[in-house]
Amino acid sequence: MVERVYLYDTTLRDGTQGEGISLSVEDKLKIVHKLDEIGIDYIEGGWPGSNPKDMEFFEQVKHVRLNHAKITAFGSTRRAGIPAREDANLQKILHSGVQAVAIFGKTWDFHVTEALQTTLDENLSMISESVQFLKENGLEVIFDAEHFFDGYKHNPDYALQAIQAAEAAGADCITLCDTNGGSLPQEIEAIVQEVVRRLSVPVGIHCHNDGELAVANTLAAVRTGARHVQGTINGYGERCGNANLISVIPNLQLKMGYQCIPEEHMKRLTSLAKYVHEVANQVPPSNQPFVGKSAFAHKGGIHVSAVLKHPETYEHIPPESIGNKRRVLISELSGQSNVLYKAKEWNYDLNKYGSRSREIIAKIKEKEHQGYHYEAAEASFELLVKQALGELKDYFTLDHFKVFVEKTGSETFTTEAVIKLHVNDQVVHTAAEGNGPVNALDHALRKALEEFFPMIKNMYLSDYKVRVLDEADATASKVRVLIESSDGKEKWSTIGVSTNIIEASWYALIDSVRYYFMKHEDALKDCPAYQLHTVKS
Repeated sequence: MVERVYLYDTTLRDGTQGEGISLSVEDKLKIVHKLDEIGIDYIEGGWPGSNPKDMEFFEQVKHVRLNHAKITAFGSTRRAGIPAREDANLQKILHSGVQAVAIFGKTWDFHVTEALQTTLDENLSMISESVQFLKENGLEVIFDAEHFFDGYKHNPDYALQAIQAAEAAGADCITLCDTNGGSLPQEIEAIVQEVVRRLSVPVGIHCHNDGELAVANTLAAVRTGARHVQGTINGYGERCGNANLISVIPNLQLKMGYQCIPEEHMKRLTSLAKYVHEVANQVPPSNQPFVGKSAFAHKGGIHVSAVLKHPETYEHIPPESIGNKRRVLISELSGQSNVLYKAKEWNYDLNKYGSRSREIIAKIKEKEHQGYHYEAAEASFELLVKQALGELKDYFTLDHFKVFVEKTGSETFTTEAVIKLHVNDQVVHTAAEGNGPVNALDHALRKALEEFFPMIKNMYLSDYKVRVLDEADATASKVRVLIESSDGKEKWSTIGVSTNIIEASWYALIDSVRYYFMKHEDALKDCPAYQLHTVKS
């Protein structure tokens, strides 16, 4: 029988203690739905006694219908010298309306005497009486043994007395916390094993990532008996963060054989990670394990060749199993396998073109040497392939353009672009103003093409980046321009390189338009300029 590991998510509380992480009540409620859908057992909403926002969350979440998860509150043991029933924080936990609570107490004697400035015996009473009070009021109680591993290493007898006091008072689970995040996996294993031997209630683990070992330490704890795991989505948390449940879950379920969430929900992990990043207004790290954009990205030609034959040669799990996908990158490191794979994605069988694939590779290496970076601009790469195969249509050709920048005596700059194009046998000559030279050029190009290709109104530039490639040349440096475009449904990236920033921008700009036309060629049949010729390679 597969053993069950229960998941306790603290993204909404411990996660928001991370620098730059802030969630509104509405944000928290959105994340609650996603965590419940994937099968998280406990969702910690916050500390009712700490701020009005958390109290509002607990009021709002009462009206949320959940299919699986329990909403839990977080709090501390009673204050020294105050009866549990009179402690304001414990009373607010009761008023929050939750079914379960995680309360933390000190288990490191150093913290008891120096941080709380009370006696060791009083601290044991604080733990015992707080747990008992909450149990008497019908709550499921998870005792978070704060600083347990540091406390155990300093004074094992007292650390054990603290968690045994919680157990004797009726705690349903004892969670051992590596609060400073400095323990090593072998230390975690040995200590958890000893605790599991001594306690009769389930043991949990709560790790911080200060030594970049939170996930490893969590797995080590489960391996030696912990069956309750606390962590956050994407590893958010104070200082260096908490154990990342997005990594913990597949490691436990796919590699160690435990059941964490329903098997059919594993494919939602990538979308969950992205969703929480989006709600928290964080940029997803491309190299995030399991779910990052680069987690299954292959660049070296030898790697790609092997992956095409047997994916497991360079992939530790099938990317589809957690909702991610394999990507093959194009760069100066590319071999023939990279080009063949990318072409196959676009339904081109380059094998039938013989030496063309090698010619394309040579062209890529030449362009990359000039400063192009095709792994960041796959739309430009696809255009390059189509042109090399003689299949890229000549939607328009440039005669010339001019860009004028004028500054009057005031602080205002005005920018105008004049452009002359050939569309089939017609000449189009127009001008447009813009907010800077690239914007003006974009407006002029659109104005010139709208009569022939009305669909261009649907696309727009969504991002524009410039990088100087050789700073030593100062203002004469070569620059790389990356443009991201969108039609509201899809996004694509194009690239241009030149010592002239306007020229580099133009190359990226026309690639963006050509790519959009190429991808919607069926719609072009209704356009006045459909009689197109092929671009010469």
